[in-house]
Amino acid sequence: MQVRFWGTRGSLPVAPHASTITDKIADALVHANGKSFADKDAAAAYARDELEFAVGQGYGGATSCVEVDAGEGAFVVCDMGSGLREFGLDTLRRLSDGHRPKEWHFFLSHLHWDHIMGFPFFVPAFVEGAKVIIHAGHADAEEALRRQQEEISFPVPFHWLKADIEFRTLETGREYEIGELTVSLIQQEHSHASYGYRFRDADGKVAIYSTDAEYKIENMDAESAMVEFIAGADLVIADTMYSLADSVSMKEDWGHSSNIVAVDLCHEASAKRLALFHHEPTYSDADIQRMHGETIRYEELTRNGSELTVLCSYDGLCVDL
Repeated sequence: MQVRFWGTRGSLPVAPHASTITDKIADALVHANGKSFADKDAAAAYARDELEFAVGQGYGGATSCVEVDAGEGAFVVCDMGSGLREFGLDTLRRLSDGHRPKEWHFFLSHLHWDHIMGFPFFVPAFVEGAKVIIHAGHADAEEALRRQQEEISFPVPFHWLKADIEFRTLETGREYEIGELTVSLIQQEHSHASYGYRFRDADGKVAIYSTDAEYKIENMDAESAMVEFIAGADLVIADTMYSLADSVSMKEDWGHSSNIVAVDLCHEASAKRLALFHHEPTYSDADIQRMHGETIRYEELTRNGSELTVLCSYDGLCVDL
């Protein structure tokens, strides 16, 4: 199984200002200290391998979209954020070898706009003969997708899409077989409800997709249920939008969690890897990198068993399980 991140921001897409690019270039030049490069490839290797990630690269600005690829069969993707456009185009390129069906399975965490806004730009939905199956814990998923393509909001109506589109409402407490994957879901605390997903492949590898979830002291049963849900997972993609201080103070009841809570849950569940996800849109690359470092340090200080590897998701990250 390979997990690919096509969009990792929360709330709304973000793009760097011109001044942000200038700052990155200036930082890189200062770090290079007069070093010269034989060609562009050598310069790119220097930026990738020697500069801090926040300087030489970046976390991206597309909203939630994560692919779970079992290596064959239909494409499987979590959420339809703005990263979906690039994912859709990439899958069409991959179809050119003729070894995979023209079939896409979506698993929606919830129906807020940052998680469905990419669907009107999902090119495979305009392809004759393509099959698109949209799975959700919400019975009103079809209504949400059709409404965002009404004429007042978007020039291309939903009924113009040429793919065969099917909606399936899933239930918690059940397992579903989707190609090479076994899928189950859990309800989470969030406005209009949110659902986390557990994907298990034929080799027993497990990936968890859990975003837009809030955990409260007065509802520890939900936290215990999540620990059981993610138990032993090889990768947990978790909502870490806020710091702990923000999540329990001025942003309480906003429906999101923190990096600290994510580490605690993964430790208790004996998960192997944690990917920080759903980055706050106002955070710069340096802010996200700093949170990543702080999370690694917190994991080291609170570890009472096996090491939990802490990754920080970015647009383009691929993780092999």
